[in-house]
Amino acid sequence: MINVLFAARPERWSTYEAPLKTAFAARGLTVDLRQEFAPQDVDYIVYAPNSPLQDFRPYTRCKAVLNLWAGVEKIVGNETLSQPLCRMVDPGLTQSMVEWVAGHVLRYHLQIDRCLACQDRWEPFVPPLAEERRVAILGLGALGQACADTLCHLGFNVSGWARTAKDIPPVSCHHGPEGLREVLSTADIVVLLLPDTPETLNILNAESLSWLPAGARIINPGRGPLIDDSALIAALDSGQVAQATLDVFRVEPLPAGHPYWAHPQVTVTPHIAAETRPITAARVIAENIDRGEAGAPFLHEVDRSRGY
Repeated sequence: MINVLFAARPERWSTYEAPLKTAFAARGLTVDLRQEFAPQDVDYIVYAPNSPLQDFRPYTRCKAVLNLWAGVEKIVGNETLSQPLCRMVDPGLTQSMVEWVAGHVLRYHLQIDRCLACQDRWEPFVPPLAEERRVAILGLGALGQACADTLCHLGFNVSGWARTAKDIPPVSCHHGPEGLREVLSTADIVVLLLPDTPETLNILNAESLSWLPAGARIINPGRGPLIDDSALIAALDSGQVAQATLDVFRVEPLPAGHPYWAHPQVTVTPHIAAETRPITAARVIAENIDRGEAGAPFLHEVDRSRGY
């Protein structure tokens, strides 16, 4: 019997219990899945970082902590966590991110907002073709690569930036400080899909925003701290940045009275770009437990030195 502790807010139990049990059975795993165990009896922890569980030291038998969220910034620095930590790379979450990103890139590309602003008058215009529109994706992990692939198939001229060198044809890949400046300097639309780490904090700031061609658009479904909010508002006010669509923020829900709410060039969405889907996420968790029991390497194990 494999003892699996489900450590998330109580309301999540009802959405995950059945999918997890189905996924375990599909792999032939004999699992006792509960919300409570004696810590010394737990083999794996299925975990959400907003869980009350914050001290992992009593879980001496635990082989891995399997995160339900794509982001691990709220747990990776926990000094009591010595067990392997695996982030969630969920096919359902990835697909929803691809759809959200593609939708907003197409919205900006086709200038839909321009049409919405002139519903009382006839003002024809001709948008460029996708191949003439330069889209830069900052972050070329699983989500960034999936979005890049879809945008390339739609015909966009896609470039990307990552911490380390990547080779993802036909994406024009860049890395390092000079690579960041190079990729931003030609971008009509910038999509942020980087993790939240000390190195990515305020990666879009007054200096880097100044590298953009005037009138660029920003789309952030990644992490709120990637953007210096004051710098972005200043860039929007000056016209350096024409529009921004933001799904993630430093504080969520976004506080009433925050300048983003009232800014005419900002679209706020309430962290809906990508949500872990219980059915597909459960299969990922079951596969990792299966691998752990077989002594195989875990999927998507976090590199503590990099923070993701």
